[in-house]
Amino acid sequence: MNQTPLTYLDGETLMSTILPPIRFVVDRLLPQGLHILAGSPKVGKSWLALWLCLCVAKGEPVWNFPTAQGGVLYLCLEDSWSRIQSRLLDLTDDAPAGLCFATMSERLHTGLVEQIEGFLAGHPDTALVVIDTLQRIRAVGNEANPYASDYRDLGVLKELADRHRIAVLLIHHLRKLNDEDPMNMISGTTGISGATDTNLVLKKGVRSGSTATLYCTGRDIEYQELTLEFDQDAHVWKLVSGGEPAEEPHDEVLRALSAFLTERREFTGTATELAEALGPYGREKPRPNVLMKHLLRRQEELSRLGITLRSRRSRDRRELTLTRLGDGNDGSDGKNDTGPVPNLLSQPSQPSPNRTDTSNVGGADK
Repeated sequence: MNQTPLTYLDGETLMSTILPPIRFVVDRLLPQGLHILAGSPKVGKSWLALWLCLCVAKGEPVWNFPTAQGGVLYLCLEDSWSRIQSRLLDLTDDAPAGLCFATMSERLHTGLVEQIEGFLAGHPDTALVVIDTLQRIRAVGNEANPYASDYRDLGVLKELADRHRIAVLLIHHLRKLNDEDPMNMISGTTGISGATDTNLVLKKGVRSGSTATLYCTGRDIEYQELTLEFDQDAHVWKLVSGGEPAEEPHDEVLRALSAFLTERREFTGTATELAEALGPYGREKPRPNVLMKHLLRRQEELSRLGITLRSRRSRDRRELTLTRLGDGNDGSDGKNDTGPVPNLLSQPSQPSPNRTDTSNVGGADK
C-alpha cells in the first residue's frame, strides 16, 4: 500500500521561516479561519451577521474594530429573497455589489465546498463567507460517534478557510440548558467548538430584553465580553461596553527600521549587518537573534508600513531583504500581505506537497 510521506519541518527551519501573517477580516475579532456565532433562536444572530457582512463589504468598522474591506458571500439558507431585501432596506441605503447572497446550496460532502470554491474562483477578493445556519448544510444521519461527525464536518470547512485564507462564519444555536461557561452552551458536541478557530456566543440576560453579551474566545484573539444593545429603529446591535480601541504600540525597532528604509529604500544583508545599520536610528543596537524574531512576529505591522521582508539562504550565510514600497504611508491593509511560502505549511490544516523546500528561510546569521 502506497502511503503519502509525512511532511515536516525541523525546529531550526520553522524558527527562521518567513510565513505570512494572520489576515484579520475584523481586527481583534475575526481572523482568517473557521468561526461560530451561536445564540438562541430569534435572539438576533441574523441581524448581527448581516450587519457584519455589510461592514466588511463596505470596509466600515465593526464597533471599535477596523475591517479589511473585501467581498462577502452570505448563504441565507433559512430566508427568502424578500426577507433579505427587507432587512437590507432596514439596515442601509446602499448595499455594495461586493456583498452576494444565496438562499439555496448543496450540503457538506455532497457539493457545498465545490460550490463555494467556484464562487471564490469568480470572486477572488472574497474575505468572508457566512453560512446561516450550520444545521442547514449538514446531512441527517445516524452517527455512532457524534463527536467524530461534528469534528469531521467542521474540519472540511476549516480546510476550505485555511486554503483560501478567508474567514468562514457559521451561524449556530445554543442548548436550552444554561451553563456558567457560555461556550458549553453551543449546541452539539465539543467537536464543534474544538474544530473552530473562534467561538462567539450571543446571549441575552433576559429573553424579552434588548441587551445581550457577546462572548468572544479563540486561538488568535484575546478573550473579551462585549455588552450590546439592539436598536429597534436601526436594527443594529450597538456596543455599550467592552471592545475599547486598541492602543498603537510604541515599537522602537520598527520606528528605527522605518526611518532607515525611508533613506535606503532597500536593504540586503544578514541580521547582524541589519542590527549594525539600525544602530544610528535607534536608542540602542538590537541583538541580531532578537531582531530576527521581532521581525518575524511583526510582519503584519511591517505590511502596514509598506515594508516587505524576504530571505535567502546561501552556503555560509542567511540574508534578509527588506524593501519599502511607495512613500511608506500606503502600507497594506492586510489583504495583500505575503503569500504562502512555497512548499511549506502556512496553516495547520492546509494540504502541502510531499517535499519540504527550505530555501526560502531567514534568521540570524550563524
